[in-house]
Amino acid sequence: MDVFGNLLEGFGTAITPTHLLFAAIGVLLGTAIGVLPGIGPAMAVALLLPVTYNIEPTGAFIMFAGIYYGGMFGGSTTSILLNTPGESASVVTAIEGHPMAKAGRGAQALAAAAIGNFTGAMAGTMLLVVLAPLVANLAVDIGAPDFLAVMLLAFIAVTSVLGKSRVRGFASLAIGLTLGLVGLDSMTGQQRLTFGSLHLSDGIDVVVVAVGLFAVGEALWVAAHLRRAAAKPIPVGRPWLSRQDIKRSWKPWLRGPVIGFPFGAVPAGGAEIPTFLSYVTEKRLSKHREEFDHGAIEGVAGPESTASASAAGTLTSMLTLGLPTTATAAVMLAAFQQHGIQPGPLLFQRESDLVWTLIASLFIGTILLLVLNLPLAPMWAKLLRIPRAYLYAGILFFASIGAYAVSGSVLDLVVLLVIGVIGFMMRRFGLPILPAIIGVILGPNAEQQMRRAMQISDGDLAGLVNTTFSVVVYGIIVLILLWPVLRKLVGRRGARPDGHDPAELEKETVDA
Repeated sequence: MDVFGNLLEGFGTAITPTHLLFAAIGVLLGTAIGVLPGIGPAMAVALLLPVTYNIEPTGAFIMFAGIYYGGMFGGSTTSILLNTPGESASVVTAIEGHPMAKAGRGAQALAAAAIGNFTGAMAGTMLLVVLAPLVANLAVDIGAPDFLAVMLLAFIAVTSVLGKSRVRGFASLAIGLTLGLVGLDSMTGQQRLTFGSLHLSDGIDVVVVAVGLFAVGEALWVAAHLRRAAAKPIPVGRPWLSRQDIKRSWKPWLRGPVIGFPFGAVPAGGAEIPTFLSYVTEKRLSKHREEFDHGAIEGVAGPESTASASAAGTLTSMLTLGLPTTATAAVMLAAFQQHGIQPGPLLFQRESDLVWTLIASLFIGTILLLVLNLPLAPMWAKLLRIPRAYLYAGILFFASIGAYAVSGSVLDLVVLLVIGVIGFMMRRFGLPILPAIIGVILGPNAEQQMRRAMQISDGDLAGLVNTTFSVVVYGIIVLILLWPVLRKLVGRRGARPDGHDPAELEKETVDA
């Protein structure tokens, strides 16, 4: 009862005219950013971080939450109309959404995505309300060794799941950890990687790193691959679902949160995996399998509901444990830190009013998304006609202003450009961005927890694994690291006694 009482108080604060305005601005900005190809909510939050320095924290986070949910929603529009996902979580939506649009059912696809986002966000946020305080209460008893183990799990899980190879994932993590080391050692006061610069003694601001890797790196990458011919948007029409469409969609809408929320709450890379699992599940359960790959509405409704529920799960782990599991959550964690607030087990005690207002604003933002975006779908489609050259030139301009606003130093612009080049090279060689961002933000915290644990144990390494919780987490880490080897061993056991793999023999037979 106390949880729902706090939630009602949060609604009392969230429905003030000022906070409603921030929620509406966040929803509209997030949707617009999500619609534009290649620009996700992580970049939007990163660009707007400097803008919110003079806004009180509650209003700033309400706007960020609206951007997050709006970005998840807006990515479906460009996936359906142009077959170009505006956000990574919308990749799966393009599989069935774009064929529907080409068949003249783009309006129905957009409506199925809109209601799916609404359903997933509502269900996921309700789970956030119920589970977040429980997780926070349990996490209060977690000590330094346990926090270090959880952070290492976040590092290993994210780098293992994302990217084309684990080597690239760990290389990205190493870049982030290195950037996080720049500055003065918090315990000894010695300079690290400052190259004698007094300006770098304070470290590289997380805002500069986030804007550099996301905005500048993406702008340079697009400039290097800019195509002169732009795709023509498909006419949208009026989003409306028939009774048959609703009959085929309501079960996928309800199944989405069951798949999406747990995956969003664990450090496994966000919504990409659960949306794919949702698509596979709907394909197997559907009575209209023959329509899949040709425009099945279940393939739009399920993944979109899953993606929104995953976003709520991401906020659960970010608020209660201080662990970001997606790039957007990582940037939002940086926003909390910029306002002097540290997400974690004590957040619900120290900043109770802010947290419950934020959660209440998620419900309000979800309703605003549905009310505003169903009639505005044709307008969002027109944003796709903006030439990318102009679009990314504007992004570079605002990124430079944002970086300069951090400390008013020209050197920040130089650092921004250097990190932007690093972001460009990471894209060039296929290195995922998320491990680097998580390394920058969680790296110093992990170092602090490790030193604290070592101090408690008088320098004994056994102090890092002296609790049951930490032993279990390290066991999970070992399992994740050894999983490729174990999978190969299982595959060899399935091979024939003569040493030939049955799959290879079958392929040779087919070729013959």
